[in-house]
Amino acid sequence: MKIYFASDHAGFEMKKALVKFVKELGFEVADLGPEKLDPKDDYPVFMEKIGLEIFKHHKNAKAITLGASGQGEAIVVNRFPNVRAVVFYGGNREIIKLSREHNDANILSLGAKFINLEEAEEVVKLWLETPFSGDKRHIRRLEEIDELEESLYINP
Repeated sequence: MKIYFASDHAGFEMKKALVKFVKELGFEVADLGPEKLDPKDDYPVFMEKIGLEIFKHHKNAKAITLGASGQGEAIVVNRFPNVRAVVFYGGNREIIKLSREHNDANILSLGAKFINLEEAEEVVKLWLETPFSGDKRHIRRLEEIDELEESLYINP
């Protein structure tokens, strides 16, 4: 499974560390930017790249995005079909497990200003290791989301 990464300036340093960490966990990794720290960058540019990759490869890929809160990043990527992004900026880690078990989330958006690197590593590992439950009720709900998505793109 390939794991894509992208951030804005606020998540840049944590992204670099997490790319290394996820490689050490044995995953193939692609860093979609930014390549250098630019305090004036705009996150939608990098999130578009992530959204497109997960849209195309949603069955064989996941992504981790980072920003100050992670909220804006999730808003952008959730505009793409096949994307189910969730945000974590601290707190109960059970939400991370549920995002995978119940929602089959394929993008984790982290609020780099609200968590430290150790917490980010723990959450990323938990998220990557937690499988989708495959329960019928969750499959049904995801199919309902897909149908809604389809209807919006075919008959806006």
